[in-house]
Amino acid sequence: MEEVTLTVDEFEAIRLADLEGLYQADAAEKMNISRQTLGRILESAHKKIADALVHGKALLIKGGPIQIVTEVSEDAQAHRFRHGRGGAGRGSGRCRRGPRGA
Repeated sequence: MEEVTLTVDEFEAIRLADLEGLYQADAAEKMNISRQTLGRILESAHKKIADALVHGKALLIKGGPIQIVTEVSEDAQAHRFRHGRGGAGRGSGRCRRGPRGA
């Protein structure tokens, strides 16, 4: 079976923008990238997913180092409230790009 490879960044962009319904600017902020970069990542991901669906290809998800964030510390939550960025549940279960060169 032929395969199409989705990067971890493409997967995360799809999850945030399409599944969670975030605006691109908000999704980009969560991924620590620019809105323009997120747009390019989403465009690439959408083409790959369409190719896999239309042509019956396997969809693989691969990528470099990632960090899975499952909890948000009280300090981080306090920071978000001070800066108008959300409530207690935000930030749970998201992926972030690991340090470059790791």
